[in-house]
Amino acid sequence: MLEHALEGGVKAIQLREKDLSGKELFILAEKTRRLCQRYEAALLINDRLDVALAVDAAGVQLGKSSLPLPDARALLGSNRYIGASVHSVEEAQYAETDGADFIVFGPVYFTPSKAAYGAPQGVPALKKIVEIARLPVYAIGGIKPDNITELRSACVKRVALISAIVEAPQPKQATEEIIRLLRR
Repeated sequence: MLEHALEGGVKAIQLREKDLSGKELFILAEKTRRLCQRYEAALLINDRLDVALAVDAAGVQLGKSSLPLPDARALLGSNRYIGASVHSVEEAQYAETDGADFIVFGPVYFTPSKAAYGAPQGVPALKKIVEIARLPVYAIGGIKPDNITELRSACVKRVALISAIVEAPQPKQATEEIIRLLRR
């Protein structure tokens, strides 16, 4: 599935496997890094700086309960990316001042994986983040081809998603379609 997405044009993969042991995550990250290298795509590791450093990943994605951004930057240096998951304007501003390279905001739409955390943030809240942020903003949560046009109206140029590709009958073509819609 991952290779189909990369063939379709995905430029970055975030490895997010919270239930794996450190060793299992490292083994999977090594395999994923090699695959990403073949397609000249960046590999980001969710929350695990140790694994990101061990496999020479392009960077990490950090959330609220992760290591603080300044500490992560000190460990990773300036040549690796740090993404910050944010849920408000204030969190986006902190991410910028604390050294993030990009922001991931959401969930924008309903998604079963985030249902336990409350209602979706919605496009108006996303638009506010895009307007104030000086960093690239990725929309996340329930992103599907049929809502890309609405996201574009909020000036969104980047998305992070899973199910729109994983659940598609033809993942490579689904990836190409999402990229086409974003570039429109």
